Amino acid sequence: MIDSELLKPEAYRFIQSDEHLGRYVILLGLAGSYSYGTNNEKSDIDVRGVTLNRKSDLIGLTRFEQYVDTQTDTTIYSFMKMITLLLNCNPNTIELLGLNQEHYLYLHPLGQELIDNAHLFLSKRAIHSFGGYADAQLRRLQNAMARDSYPQSEKEQHIFNSVKNAMYDFSRRYEPFENGAIHLYTDKALNPDFETEIFVDAKLTHYPLRDYKNIWNEMHNIVKDYDKLGKRNRKKDDNHLNKHAMHLIRLFMMAIDILEQGEIRTYRKEERQLLTAIRNGSFQNTDGTFRKEFYELLNDYERKLDNAAAHTALPDEPDMARVQAYVMAVNERVVRDEI
Repeated sequence: MIDSELLKPEAYRFIQSDEHLGRYVILLGLAGSYSYGTNNEKSDIDVRGVTLNRKSDLIGLTRFEQYVDTQTDTTIYSFMKMITLLLNCNPNTIELLGLNQEHYLYLHPLGQELIDNAHLFLSKRAIHSFGGYADAQLRRLQNAMARDSYPQSEKEQHIFNSVKNAMYDFSRRYEPFENGAIHLYTDKALNPDFETEIFVDAKLTHYPLRDYKNIWNEMHNIVKDYDKLGKRNRKKDDNHLNKHAMHLIRLFMMAIDILEQGEIRTYRKEERQLLTAIRNGSFQNTDGTFRKEFYELLNDYERKLDNAAAHTALPDEPDMARVQAYVMAVNERVVRDEI
């Protein structure tokens, strides 16, 4: 029975009533700023959880991966999807196994068992998973700085780099074309308002129109996003940038804990003051850029992560035999109607 006071309002009724949730839920916890210790008076309540796959999901014809309620910002993963995400050391889900005890809103014995088995999912995959998420946060900062602070020619180069990065993925998702069929480069601008400008040489024959449309739309959308500078709410965007900066550093902190200590520590008690200062804009200049001290802090954490990755005792990959034995034991109880 789920009886957390926070989950009693009508808005959370779906947790009790949905056929995939109710008695199948084994874990519910606070996510986001409350779980990190960086919440303030404006922070929203985010809930994350895990629910068992039903018998019909395991040996029948139904399929279920997750339940998302946007009104309450709640996401509840199926047990099997959660296992897949944990095996990849997905930062957004691995943190659910390292909450402060008071941040768990509901724990079934099987939920506690999942937490107790957190070590099974820790491996060197964390280097790439946390590193990838941190890189995404850093790119958001770099993109914003490019829109706000760089001279036009540097902005154009940054747009060019973003488009080129997108093109690397086109061959996987669209019909491949010969090298040089679409050639991007920067040159002296024809546009009188620009110093330099991105140009394209395109030569395609017998190419699927829909693939070409999708490629063009993706490149167009990247350029369009940069051109929204004059329409931005600067105060709102600065708040977002500071949150990105805070999460960037927090990801490094969590990754270092995992690699050095084999420990998932979501609540950042010792670093809370630093993270809160970043979120509140203490490392941001009046023009929206970040102070030198922030980049020095970032460089320091990058060095610490590199060192932790080089010396970690974690295995290259999770022990799949042990994980499978654990997963089969849980799912067997579902199939036998023992839950």
